[in-house]
Parts: sequence; structure tokens; C-alpha cells
Amino acid sequence: MKTLIIYASVDGQTQKIAQVIATEIQNQDQSAVVNLVALSVAEQQDLAHYDQIIIGASIRYGHFNKTLEPYIARHAALLNSKKTAFYSVNLTARKADKNTPETNAYTRKLLQRIDWHPTQSAVFAGALRYPRYGFFDRFMIRLIMKITGGETDTSKEVEYTDWEKVAEFAQRFKS
Repeated sequence: MKTLIIYASVDGQTQKIAQVIATEIQNQDQSAVVNLVALSVAEQQDLAHYDQIIIGASIRYGHFNKTLEPYIARHAALLNSKKTAFYSVNLTARKADKNTPETNAYTRKLLQRIDWHPTQSAVFAGALRYPRYGFFDRFMIRLIMKITGGETDTSKEVEYTDWEKVAEFAQRFKS
């Protein structure tokens, strides 16, 4: 079984989640072949060579990576012919009432707009990495977090990702 995991990550949390999913799949099946690629180089992959495909993307300032939807549009027919999954990563998902594809506005709207219908989808909370951000991002993200009742101490890094939920997603996908 060959699995391709494509991720679009800004600060690395979506990539980290992709790596955990890959490890979970390989732990379940030692013979599984799992390739991870960034969305920016995904066009170099022949999707037809994979049995199953997972695409993960993060939200930054209310938007997915600008190349995500065009990529999905180009490959929707092939994606719809295979076992596939989609996961999104965003800080809004740190709230219990916004951490499913149905309750997370970003994911729900994306899945309504696109022609691809993933076999499975999920939403994971991301990470807040204030010390790693530049001035503008630190200022804007702190403002957004203040408005939404989140962490505003810019000396902190907070990982909201529920790793058990990520493992369950991978296990469900593999079975």
C-alpha cells in the first residue's frame, strides 16, 4: 500500500502532524510505503502511483495556502477515484465547538467549494509560536488571540494539537 501525504505548512505544525500520521500508518503496517511532500513540490508527484492520498493544510489569517484549491481542482477527478483524506490545522480548532469539519468554518467552507470529496476529513488545533514570529505576525496573531480569548503572552509557545486525535485519524484512515 502506497500512501502520499501532501502538506501546506506555514510554521511547521501541519508538517509535524503529517509526520505523525505517516509514523502511525507505518506502525500499523510495516510494509506500508509513505511519502511526505510539501504542497509547493507536489506537482512533481504522479498521484496515480499512490493507493491513498492525504492532504493537510493550515490556516493563516483566515485563509488556506493560495495554491491549495487550484491544486485540488487540477486533481479532483483522480482524488475522487482513490481513498483520500483531508485535514486542516488552525488555532480556532483549539475550541471544542470548532474542531470538526462540520463546526470549523474554514474547513466546512473549503469542502463545500471544492469538487473533491475526501473519504475522511478532520480538523486539528495548531500551535502558537510567538517567539518564532516576526514583529508583524506576532502583533497580528496576538491581536487575533486577544479578540478570540486565546493566549496573548508573546514569550510563550503553546501546542494545542491533540496528538491522540491525530493518531486516531491515521488509524481510521489506514483501516
